[in-house]
Amino acid sequence: MSDNTVQAAYTAIHHVYIDLFGSPTDLAPDDTAFALTHLSPGPVLDLGCGPGHFTKFLTDAGIPTTGIDMVPEFIMHARTTYPDIPFELGSLRTLDAPTDSVPGLLAWFSLIHINPTELPTVLAEFHRVLTPGGCLVIGFFESTDTVEPFPHKVTTAYRWPVDHLAETLHRAGFTEIDRLHHPASGDVRPYAALAVAKSAPHDPGGLRQLSDLAEDLNSAEVINRAWS
Repeated sequence: MSDNTVQAAYTAIHHVYIDLFGSPTDLAPDDTAFALTHLSPGPVLDLGCGPGHFTKFLTDAGIPTTGIDMVPEFIMHARTTYPDIPFELGSLRTLDAPTDSVPGLLAWFSLIHINPTELPTVLAEFHRVLTPGGCLVIGFFESTDTVEPFPHKVTTAYRWPVDHLAETLHRAGFTEIDRLHHPASGDVRPYAALAVAKSAPHDPGGLRQLSDLAEDLNSAEVINRAWS
């Protein structure tokens, strides 16, 4: 799914999203503890930061964090609400950071709208900017057997089996450190988190691995057409 489509969908409901999820107090304690464990001491880029609530939490915990999002309304809200924290308008597909320069990345449900066939390219960009051994923490919706789209309330999203996403990250040059599971509860879908470290040095064959992965996931394109 294109950035423009996702941006337009979140722009249309940004007030509702901020009201429902825009405070650090809306974050689950297990999730914040998981992030703190693996992203300290920073600095960190909070990719797809939305209204800046996780950025604020990490900053208050002593981890220097910059929030990045492609929705102008989210960035405007975050800058107004948290004026002492840096927030930037931008896409996670092309990060404005030098190679091997960032110790930590947080992608908390910010990859859920990425078509599975496009994910290897996004992960390659994450790998590029992370320092060797740097940590990436990803939050995502969990499925049982296969990567599958579902009708997210904002726009079509994808859920992943944890082992499948872990293998995808491995092929992109990352090593799993830890994982967290949250079973379905009430109206909350099952979700999970992975913490992975950038393998160093990066295998020059990684680009071939990413290409192979895109081919492996090509069948997901057939699924996606039903939702486009």
